[in-house]
Amino acid sequence: MLPDSRCDTSPPFLVLLVTSSLNQLETRSAIRQTWGRERITHGKRVVTYFLLGYSRDHQEQLLQEGSLYKDIIQKNFTDTYYNLTTKVLMGLEWQNRFCPSASFVMKTDSDMFVNADYLTELLLPTSHRNIFTGFIFRHARPIRNKASKWYASEQEYPLETYPPFCSGTGYVLSADVSRGVWNVSRSIPQFKLEDVYIGLCLAELKIEPVNIHSLATFHKSKVEFSVCAFRKLVTSHGVKPYELLLYWKALEDAVAEDCP
Repeated sequence: MLPDSRCDTSPPFLVLLVTSSLNQLETRSAIRQTWGRERITHGKRVVTYFLLGYSRDHQEQLLQEGSLYKDIIQKNFTDTYYNLTTKVLMGLEWQNRFCPSASFVMKTDSDMFVNADYLTELLLPTSHRNIFTGFIFRHARPIRNKASKWYASEQEYPLETYPPFCSGTGYVLSADVSRGVWNVSRSIPQFKLEDVYIGLCLAELKIEPVNIHSLATFHKSKVEFSVCAFRKLVTSHGVKPYELLLYWKALEDAVAEDCP
């Protein structure tokens, strides 16, 4: 399934790619009403698409949803957690094949709040090239505990540490980096932890993650909501659909208010 992008006639500055699950209709609806709404901010177009795998049980509903909203990207692979790498590479493939005119791509998850307006503000002054940013991990070690969701055996990953990478909760690639990752991914065996895998691709490309602000703006955990705090962050994790709607209304209602 391909979305209606209008990339040729109205190139987006920022494309948000959201990994979603087949049963998350309520979540996608909340994102469409809030931070995932297509809009112009700081004079730049921002668009959001949902990345999904396949399930026979959900396909009819997804086809109807995709026809209605035209914002779903889907290929024929099983929609499971350990296929996240396949799902994200699908998103990068779509961007490089069908929307190469985008300046930046952000991968994020469906349980996130994303302040795309503030992110656009932070990205505008950059060179728009060689940018990979998010919540950066350096010298992270593989988790060898089999009970962990992020377990990696020595057969899967034999080295002591991972290369630098950004938390999969939300990271941003400039278009040239997205193209490099997509190209190099064809020669790097897939690794089940998607954010680490992107780090492996970046290491091959000799690209280091960078911070685009001196303060922390990408948060891999949940940030307590306040209007002033959420105006100056890019991501907050673990946000439920009803919370998204409440946060968004509070931010819109306070748009004319100054923060201390």
